[in-house]
Amino acid sequence: MTAVHARSETLNATDLRSVDALWRAANYLSAGQIYLMGNALLREPLRPEHVKPRLLGHWGTSPGLNFVYAHLNRAILTHDFDALFVTGPGHGGPALLANTWLEGTYTEAWPEVTRNAEGMEELFRQFSFPGGVPSHVAPQVPGSIHEGGELGYSLAHAYGAAFDNPGLVVACVIGDGEAETGPLATSWHANKFLDPRRDGTVLPILHLNGYKIANPTVLARIPHAELDALLRGYGYTPHYVEGHEPAEMHQAMAATLDAVLGEIRAAKQSGHRPSWPMIVLRSPKGWTGPSVVDGVPVEGTWRAHQVPLSGVRQNPGHLRQLEAWLRSYRPEELFDDEGRPTAQVTALIPAGVRRMGASPHANGGLVLQPLSLPDPEEHAVAVPRPGGTSAEPTRVLGRYLREVFAANADKANFRLFGPDETASNRLDAVYEVTGKAWQAGIEPVDEHLEAGGRVLEVLSEHLCQGWLEGYLLSGRHGLFSCYEAFVHIVDSMLNQHVKWLKVHRGIPWRRPVASLNYLLTSHVWRQDHNGFSHQDPGFVDHVANKSAEVVRVYLPPDANTLLHVMHHCLRSRDYVNVVVAGKNDTPNWLDGEQAALHCGRGAGIWEWAGSHQDRPLDVVLGCAGDAPTIEVLAAAELLRELLPELAVRVVNVVDLMRLQPEVEHPHGMGDREFDALFTPDRPVIFAYHGYPWLIHRLAYRRTNHHNFHVRGYTENGTTTTPFDMLVLNRMDRFQLVIDVIDRVPGLAATAGVVRQRMTEARERHSRWIRRHGEDLPEIRDWTWTGER
Repeated sequence: MTAVHARSETLNATDLRSVDALWRAANYLSAGQIYLMGNALLREPLRPEHVKPRLLGHWGTSPGLNFVYAHLNRAILTHDFDALFVTGPGHGGPALLANTWLEGTYTEAWPEVTRNAEGMEELFRQFSFPGGVPSHVAPQVPGSIHEGGELGYSLAHAYGAAFDNPGLVVACVIGDGEAETGPLATSWHANKFLDPRRDGTVLPILHLNGYKIANPTVLARIPHAELDALLRGYGYTPHYVEGHEPAEMHQAMAATLDAVLGEIRAAKQSGHRPSWPMIVLRSPKGWTGPSVVDGVPVEGTWRAHQVPLSGVRQNPGHLRQLEAWLRSYRPEELFDDEGRPTAQVTALIPAGVRRMGASPHANGGLVLQPLSLPDPEEHAVAVPRPGGTSAEPTRVLGRYLREVFAANADKANFRLFGPDETASNRLDAVYEVTGKAWQAGIEPVDEHLEAGGRVLEVLSEHLCQGWLEGYLLSGRHGLFSCYEAFVHIVDSMLNQHVKWLKVHRGIPWRRPVASLNYLLTSHVWRQDHNGFSHQDPGFVDHVANKSAEVVRVYLPPDANTLLHVMHHCLRSRDYVNVVVAGKNDTPNWLDGEQAALHCGRGAGIWEWAGSHQDRPLDVVLGCAGDAPTIEVLAAAELLRELLPELAVRVVNVVDLMRLQPEVEHPHGMGDREFDALFTPDRPVIFAYHGYPWLIHRLAYRRTNHHNFHVRGYTENGTTTTPFDMLVLNRMDRFQLVIDVIDRVPGLAATAGVVRQRMTEARERHSRWIRRHGEDLPEIRDWTWTGER
């Protein structure tokens, strides 16, 4: 066990008084935010009208957070380093608001909250109050990249911020409740990917205050030897600071931080992966708050989690206890006559960007450098005619990403993240210029593992997403490549990031950050070999529910459109971009110039695929996604051959949000433009990559919505052939022809023979695959020959 005994006297008397004053001031401000809306400095006896009518917030974790923040301030002054503070117990928002107000960064961000008595009252009033600020460490808080509303992601965010930031120490406070989550448990392993020479340092501070909302926490109750073995097994050297008496705890924490920072310096000088230091802080929940309320213990129990004294306006006894509690911090010593923090309180607060609330790494747009991006045209696949060549779209993209890595090697500001799928997703050209980050053992059979690799692969979608979020919010760029079905694992993390960006975009001092870019591949239509468990295109539905100003969804139909879409996404700011593209050999429909124009429009008529130039239109075939596009074009070719009198238009959609009205999404089309593509009154047979009802949702306000008939994935899957997946879900070319016959007025009576042939073709397919184990030759070898 590594421990620092409370008797060690790292702090002289002056520093001890200063750090304690800073801690008491932050505790006073934290409690004041939860309770007070007037009489902020207690310059008169506390009355019910001084207390908020609704008491909201979390006191229990705040004193511990204040304690850590105060001591980090002293350490920054003593050791002269840049620090970023990540608050795992994000519901301890009062603590971070208090500390940033004390250091002045909150007033710099929000000048109306002045650093005096009037500003203190506004700080108190606005907390968890209508028109004010949330109770968590939200984007409104300077110095924050992690809200912590949903637990589990703090350590992943911390490591993401540390990558490629060699001079940065990311202090990450992990609540013992959060430590019980799956994502946090996995995040301990991130130290196997951190390069001591090229990356910054993460200092985990595991705060054991013993309780969650209503139960004890696991790590606080297991035997010390078991906890110590667990943390050492994760590759850390734990240092313990335990107790409740303030003076002893101050000395212990100061000595521990000094020792830990010395170990960090030695590790970075050695260049080898050490057993990284961490701190275990064991202090009472609700430390320094009411010990007993109404005869039951509160401090040091789960009862201190939120509001330890309730009904203060109605209960005179609670009102008196609240006033005694607040006065126990001796605010008259902490704030001068004008309500400003005294010199003793501010003595250990760093200056300028050394203040944690002023860290430019927490406002990533301040340090963001644009990527140097190659021209997509230079990587475009030759397309002499539509469908005349084929390519694996993600393999083509991999060669483009290789050049992105090469062009930005000096900046070291781009990384590729994925759960062990970079090669599987055919992006492995990137290994020609960089490897996979790895700090554990390497065997002779291993490939592309290196300490300084810029590809991060770990079989945890949570960790990949958390790393990327931390990397982006601290001012860099990245891409998350994932199997389509399993990106659902991070559904909830996406929710939180979109909410962060939505708020962040409305804060004037928050600078734009690089977008979070997903590449979803190995998708539903080509998971025929892995089966039903790997077949789920629903992440797009989940994304489509989120804030329209943030989310974008792209379904490029071929390699060249994928290049242009990704080029656009890597240049964008403050968005979540979801790109769905296949990795299997796919026809190329558009050359580089055509792809650029099509992606710029987001949706357009493919004149070369239709047959209506000289006749009134009969039907529109719409498509979004690579597999649906193939089936629509094959159906169009069949219609041209079997029903040559039919006038058909083909519309391809690459930007899915173009289908929404312009009043609902920034990319949406006006009604006139939409009707110009899909007509106001003709049948539309639409083949869509995902669940068909999403297209109905996006287009339901349109004039012609009642004529839309959508085919897509309907949760029918198994281990089978690629074309059988389409047949099972009734999105195959033969079914699309049947749909046309059924929905174009008059065709049902005249095209019965064609309809029967299509039904027989579907039946013939089913018999063939059960006999031969592969698709019909005319399906497997089909190429587009229908250009006019």
